[in-house]
Amino acid sequence: MTQQIPREKFTVVGGNHAATDQLAEKSVSFWKEVRLRFGHNKLAIIGIIILAIVALMAIFVPIFSPYTYSQQLGVYNGPPSAKNWFGTDDLGRDVFTRVWFGARISLFIGITAAVIDLIIGVLWGSISGLIGGRVDDIMMRIADVLTAVPYLLVVIILLVVLKPGLVPIIIALSITGWVNMARIVRGEVLSIKNQEYVLAARTLGASTGHIISKHLIPNALGAILVTMTLTIPSAIFTEAFLSFLGLGVPQPMASWGTMASDGNNAIDTAPWRLIFPAILISITIFAFNAVGDGLRDALDPKLRK
Repeated sequence: MTQQIPREKFTVVGGNHAATDQLAEKSVSFWKEVRLRFGHNKLAIIGIIILAIVALMAIFVPIFSPYTYSQQLGVYNGPPSAKNWFGTDDLGRDVFTRVWFGARISLFIGITAAVIDLIIGVLWGSISGLIGGRVDDIMMRIADVLTAVPYLLVVIILLVVLKPGLVPIIIALSITGWVNMARIVRGEVLSIKNQEYVLAARTLGASTGHIISKHLIPNALGAILVTMTLTIPSAIFTEAFLSFLGLGVPQPMASWGTMASDGNNAIDTAPWRLIFPAILISITIFAFNAVGDGLRDALDPKLRK
């Protein structure tokens, strides 16, 4: 008859039960860990809250405001009051309404320019890095030529040729803005393309498009998100700078840049016309940069690999 061995005989003597339990816990996915890291960044969370408030105000205030962005109220350069919270401008228009309508224009310009940079830059960098060789050399030399020309000079020349307007501004901002994204994506692809899973996909006959969309872009997503987040405030600031040169969106449309440019001419008599759009430009750029830095810190362990 077989003798049964007592259960106690299998107990690990002196074992670290806490460490054993920790090893037995379910592993945390990379993106969950990124969310946890990002959530502990107070500055990034503040940035998210600011951007949410600005976006909601831009969407809803112009809808519910008693005034339109071009309506003339007959009170010229009126100071902030209970009726006009941000005062009025030299044409008697409500600055509060125009500021939040301008938020739509400025955010649209910044986000659209960043999306265009994203699409062109990701495709250009992915193809260049994946194919390599002579194709990579030619594609990156083209990028070098575009980088050698001062960015603002290209934008200004294009706007002079195309005439200022919403679409021309976006085109001008995107004409060379994608180069930085392309370089970053190419660098990520060069570090990924020789991984075993990419080589296996190529061996199995996967197309270049399949490899880029299924393997390269998802693994470079961290760097892409950080770059895009930091591209938006750059586009918003550039549009504001162009407006100071008289190359902003045409009247009676308003962006933060055109409002700040108009307000600068009345800084001595009606400073509120400059103060309010300038504050919103500043806090929005701060918020985007804070979110971008938060993403970069949260993704840092991935980016160092």
